[in-house]
Amino acid sequence: MSNLTIAVLAPNGYANDLGKKGTTSDITFYNLKKGDASLTFIEPTRYPEKLSSLFYTISLADRIVLVVEEINATFGETVLMLQCAGRANGYIIFKNYLTIEQIAPLIKGTVLEHYEVLEDDKLGLREKLLDIAVKMTAHQKAKDSGGNGVVPIDHHFNVKGVGVVVLGSVAQGTIKKHDILKVLPTQKTAQVRSIQKHDDDADIAVAGDRIGLALKNIEAEELDRGYVLTNDPSIKTAFTIAGKAQLVKYWAAPLKEGMVLYVGHWMQFLPSRLEKVSAEGDWRMPTLTLTMEKELVFPTGAKVVLNYLEGGKLRIVGTLTIS
Repeated sequence: MSNLTIAVLAPNGYANDLGKKGTTSDITFYNLKKGDASLTFIEPTRYPEKLSSLFYTISLADRIVLVVEEINATFGETVLMLQCAGRANGYIIFKNYLTIEQIAPLIKGTVLEHYEVLEDDKLGLREKLLDIAVKMTAHQKAKDSGGNGVVPIDHHFNVKGVGVVVLGSVAQGTIKKHDILKVLPTQKTAQVRSIQKHDDDADIAVAGDRIGLALKNIEAEELDRGYVLTNDPSIKTAFTIAGKAQLVKYWAAPLKEGMVLYVGHWMQFLPSRLEKVSAEGDWRMPTLTLTMEKELVFPTGAKVVLNYLEGGKLRIVGTLTIS
């Protein structure tokens, strides 16, 4: 079964007619299964109040559906987050008589420039996305799912008669039933008791799959959102990261040491203190050193999104590529 995960950036509840409502917290999931294809729609339920809600939704998504009802600060912030997260595959649906010409100057030079404009037709949208999921070729799946698996946890709980269950999407590689996985950033391990994909039992899950894992040898109290289950020895953890940053063009002034920036990667949105800023020439491309109270889990060369929640209207700072 091929799964496609879609971020629905629209008024809350827009996805009610796209799939069956599932897990709800600061992000809400809707699920649709048809034949050998499944769709997972996600809405950022607590956005714009919580910027993390928007980040998590976009971070999990393969495709974006952006519904534009109004050109306002929320629209602008969403464009910036999509650009920083590098989500280049998407669709724009206009309402209230807005047109692509009206937003063209605002999305010029961003990933949204290449989004396809669609009519506000939910049935047509579902069929289009199901068709994409069906056509995901074996070659593409093999390319995406080669190697060891990585599953960032977005929800976890106890199920009577089953035990600890975690929900997440396979970020890369392959996870198999009975695998023994590290639970990063802790020193613990857990064994996969069973795998479910859209309520069906499975023996294997690959990149892009939305899964529930029943685990052995760990308690729910020992888990947290953002923890990563993996058998990939190259995945790293660190309290301190450093690398080259790229600030968004609207950021008005150089970053200062001592600022608290939130680091977004996978299902992590962690506060950090800016320990060191080094800018030679262009202050919008500084080298930064950031320290966190909790360890960040990341692959080699990861790009993270930097956010500043005390900045008033502009909360998205830019990106940092960890060196």
